[in-house]
Amino acid sequence: MIFLASCSLNKVVNHHGVHNLEKKQKNLKINYTNKNDIYKMIGPPSTKSSFDNDVYIYIERKTTGSKLTKLGKRKLLINDVLVLEIDNKGILLSKKFYNINDMNKINFEETITGIDYSKKSFIFNFLSSLRQKIDDPLGKKRIKN
Repeated sequence: MIFLASCSLNKVVNHHGVHNLEKKQKNLKINYTNKNDIYKMIGPPSTKSSFDNDVYIYIERKTTGSKLTKLGKRKLLINDVLVLEIDNKGILLSKKFYNINDMNKINFEETITGIDYSKKSFIFNFLSSLRQKIDDPLGKKRIKN
């Protein structure tokens, strides 16, 4: 009876990243919102990079435990990504929002670049000649009469 009293029937939901990202991103206006507004509305980005313009990436991920028959595997509830591009003046240039359905539609290239072993590199040739000299320092094995 004591064990059952401590059990809960509610599922445990693990949340990582920004809460309610989809709702918050709707308030961002392109060519109007600046960096300070973004920090006030959403907070600091999960990932930040700078090329020509600053790129802020925000992530929201919610998982929960699945049924007992799935042996405790985690079930993905929400997987949202928001990519913001900000110009050098601090104004929002573009925003792209991806949800879990958009992630499933992304196609990755499956072709593999092969390595051409037909041409021997300088290092391979050098090491081969070095090995030959170690095996036969006087060069007697190479001469066959």
